[in-house]
Amino acid sequence: MADTDGARPTIVPTLLYADAKAAVRQLTEAFGFRTLALYEDGDGAVTHAELAQGNGVVMLGSKGRGGAFDTAMKDAGPAAAYIVVEDADAHHARAVEQGAEILMPPTDQDYGSRDYMARDLEGNIWSFGTYAPRVPD
Repeated sequence: MADTDGARPTIVPTLLYADAKAAVRQLTEAFGFRTLALYEDGDGAVTHAELAQGNGVVMLGSKGRGGAFDTAMKDAGPAAAYIVVEDADAHHARAVEQGAEILMPPTDQDYGSRDYMARDLEGNIWSFGTYAPRVPD
């Protein structure tokens, strides 16, 4: 996947799902994320999960657990994230094989990227492509 130099990401998208277990399953099986951490409560609800793709991380958990973040996100709509991958076509093929809803097939973009777009089980939009922004030192 993308650069994996071990640096800690400084931006980490965080999402809440009605069915966080299904989200973890789809993100790992269809989109190739690796599970770094997965914590559940006594009822089996996901209280916190960390999934990695390259050197990026997304955190997620179950809706309706209470707390300030859950309250703030109560009426939030779907979110979107762009994930850098080395081979958008191979990544897309895996997503299709796992039954992911594809919104845009792999497409060459004017700015030099090749990317595709998918929707997860709860409406969040995930774009995967080869464009990797650089942050100057």
